[in-house]
Amino acid sequence: MSGSDGVPGAPPTWSMSERLFRKKSVDQMLAETSRGGTDTLKRTMGLTALTMFSVGSIVGTGIFVILGVAVPQAGPAIIISFLLAGITCAFSALSYAEMAGSIPISGSSYSYTYATMGELVAWVCGWCLMLEYGVSVAAVAVGWGQYIDELVGLFGVDLPDSITNPPGHGGVVNIPSIIVVLMASFLLLRGASESAKVNTILVFTKIAILIFFCAIAFTAFQADNLFPFIPLGISGVTLAAAQVFFSFIGFDTAATAGEEAKNPRRDLPRAIIFSLIIVTTLYVVVALAAIGAKPWEQFEGSGGEAVLSTILQQVTGATWPSVVLSVGAVISIFSVVLAVMYGQTRILFAMGRDGLLPRAFTRVNPKTQTPVVNTFIVTGVIVILAGLVPLDSLANATSIGTLFAFILVNAGVIILRKTSPDLPRSFKVPLYPITPILGMLFCAGLILSLKPETWITFGIWMAIGMVIYFAYGFRKSKLARAQSEGTL
Repeated sequence: MSGSDGVPGAPPTWSMSERLFRKKSVDQMLAETSRGGTDTLKRTMGLTALTMFSVGSIVGTGIFVILGVAVPQAGPAIIISFLLAGITCAFSALSYAEMAGSIPISGSSYSYTYATMGELVAWVCGWCLMLEYGVSVAAVAVGWGQYIDELVGLFGVDLPDSITNPPGHGGVVNIPSIIVVLMASFLLLRGASESAKVNTILVFTKIAILIFFCAIAFTAFQADNLFPFIPLGISGVTLAAAQVFFSFIGFDTAATAGEEAKNPRRDLPRAIIFSLIIVTTLYVVVALAAIGAKPWEQFEGSGGEAVLSTILQQVTGATWPSVVLSVGAVISIFSVVLAVMYGQTRILFAMGRDGLLPRAFTRVNPKTQTPVVNTFIVTGVIVILAGLVPLDSLANATSIGTLFAFILVNAGVIILRKTSPDLPRSFKVPLYPITPILGMLFCAGLILSLKPETWITFGIWMAIGMVIYFAYGFRKSKLARAQSEGTL
């Protein structure tokens, strides 16, 4: 900070770097969440609800479709690939757990970055999260039409492509994707507790369907199918691990509920860790059951959910298991849409409260204590994207946004340990600083493995974000006001 122009009591003159990297203190963040008022949320969620929000966000259609792609790369060692992917996620998940227990507020990695690296980096992180949550949920919703079409097709009903696909993919408007987004929005507007209850039911249901698959597949289990265990070498195992990694993304959703958790310091770290353990265990068991029931060489060329459906049909000699599996896919997509839309609205809520976005994003319904305008805006944007826009390349760019946010959280743990060593922490990452450093390195490695066109799309997205920040957030943020008034 430079001088005050020689005028006693005059506000200080801030350099550009000091303005771009102004930080919001943890005490200030916590004070905002406890003061009450029209921009605070209601604490209604316990450990189970928080864990199920993360599980619901993670377990989408990935496990239904990924085996047909990943098993030909690794063979029976796909089991190790899932474990490696889970361990890779664990490094970042542990860092999220520490940050969530230290800064238990809405906003997830956006808020953590604001406290540790400053406003510009926080905006970049928040803009990445908009891509991760907003665009990815639209991409997931697009798939709902396909699964609905397959489900009703089992009963002899054929839905026209014009209403189950977006333009550019043989359709006019994807009606089912719009319906699933509106259904999720309706629940979110009713309140966080109602959304959490429905999500918990949906998550337990889709877990039960995957357990149903395992129970049937294990009746045809043949140990010989597991040998040779690593037929394609270690390189195949690591390649498959990179492919299945993205089936684990979403464990950070619980961190967006920092202001709606009953006991955030205790429950947020537990929910993040528990969700990753549950999902990793589930994926490994499903992979083991599938490999045991079907030789890995026969997975080549199996697309979509055909692998799991084929296994059930071979074991039972009936088609009804495919109906059950299709129901599981439909439920999985809906719970992902619900959980991710929840996370998106809470991140935008935090950014609006900081002044980086208009105040409309913080308006809370006094009865339900949910951000109503925020939810309507998010719903409108996602409906347009899901119903009318092909999302292939943009959806791929969400991978960079997600991994970049993970890197920032891992770095934030190290920074906060140095800048606020006495800050109360309900959870600390083990083997510090090795764990967050490994988290950064693993995520950086995955980012570098992504295709050039994905980088181009991401670059365009970030350029748009920078324009918005300098046109609005840079001048309107609460910290900018505090600086101009000389109170920061």
